[in-house]
Amino acid sequence: MADTLNQNNMVNVSNKKRSGSDEWDHHDDFYVTKKSTKSFTWDDPAAALANARHEFGEHGGVNMSIEASATFTVMEPETMRRMFAGELGPDRDFFIYSRHFNPTVLNLGRLVAALEGTEAAYCTASGISAISSVMLQLCSSGGHVVASRTLYGGTHALLTHFLPRACNITTTFVDIRDLEMVKEAIVEGRTNVLYFESVSNPTLTVANVPELSRTAHEKGATVVVDNTFAPMVLSPAKLGADVVVHSISKYISGGADIIAGAVCGPASLVNSMMDLHQGSLMLLGPTMNPKVAFELAERLPHLGLRMKEHCKRALEYATRMTKLGLKVIFPGLVAHPDHALLKSMANKDYGYGGILCVDMETEERANRLMNVLQNFTQFGFMAVSLGYYETLMSCSSSSTSSELNNEEKELAGISPGLVRMSIGYNGSLEQKWSQLEKALSKMQEKMAFRS
Repeated sequence: MADTLNQNNMVNVSNKKRSGSDEWDHHDDFYVTKKSTKSFTWDDPAAALANARHEFGEHGGVNMSIEASATFTVMEPETMRRMFAGELGPDRDFFIYSRHFNPTVLNLGRLVAALEGTEAAYCTASGISAISSVMLQLCSSGGHVVASRTLYGGTHALLTHFLPRACNITTTFVDIRDLEMVKEAIVEGRTNVLYFESVSNPTLTVANVPELSRTAHEKGATVVVDNTFAPMVLSPAKLGADVVVHSISKYISGGADIIAGAVCGPASLVNSMMDLHQGSLMLLGPTMNPKVAFELAERLPHLGLRMKEHCKRALEYATRMTKLGLKVIFPGLVAHPDHALLKSMANKDYGYGGILCVDMETEERANRLMNVLQNFTQFGFMAVSLGYYETLMSCSSSSTSSELNNEEKELAGISPGLVRMSIGYNGSLEQKWSQLEKALSKMQEKMAFRS
């Protein structure tokens, strides 16, 4: 199309300094050394990140520069016409306006694409903007979505309330573990998207990504997976998913100080979302600030180290808490119904995720536990979100899943007393366990836990 930019290379490029030598080759939308191009195979997200082209600063700095400009100049009048006609674009280092493309944000997109093993990625101002933009691009008025019953409350509200009212897009909710139910719900020629979370919020149900993707593809539906709970641990695109979305605000950021999202998938899809006439990202404008993109790009290299520690501690605490008689939900436990499935899909050495849940059965008991953990032993903070270096705790039913009504919560398996814990890595493992043990002892003085 004349009004779009180059369809093959525009998404995963950034403001480039090309040397006069042939040191760099273009390979799969990334700049890698010739040596790496010959030997690299995607089998680990950390290796993929390390293999992605490193962006240097404008004056040779080891970190990339921040391109904070909203608009970009040209040297010749004819150049602007050619840019708007789609003849020149970011793939050749031509930029128009930062709502469209920004060099710093594009560089982050290239790194996130490497992380997820997709052809392209575009970073947005929030996770929910990434999700809503994808849905609006893949579905038109009258469209149909099949989705997991257990989703983040904001996503559930988007699919249940907003999209039907504003866009005439309807959703059929299913038990994502029931493959036959999923198959029956997807109507060939009508269903546009199968949507689910790789590890569900908050019940920690693990989706069978390969089988779900096969089922959807047989009926012509696009598979969109939210991988916010399991970066590095799972790679949905490598397991058959078409599109992967993230709330970068969580693990990828790691600092609980940034709101951001990402859409990862085929270049054709991401580019269509930036189409001047019909692109959901272009026309709705959930633009990421380049200063935020710079911050996030600096955090990605140590995401793997952080995830390994989150996951290690979550498994250790879940194991010990189970032995104390608590009702713990964690896919790293052999007793979890999806343990074998997750183990079969997970990337090697990253564990089983950094989230665990404790079912206290009632909201009152859940609140008492969180109160003791925060205010008496300093084990963690009562706060929503996840991926922070401190442990974050919330009662899901009355917080991040409050958008669901009681019947929807029951179908999703969300108990009124379900405490979601995003396990942090601050302090030593034994130090934090001691704080947790003291809190449980204090609770036992007042109430008996069910074994």
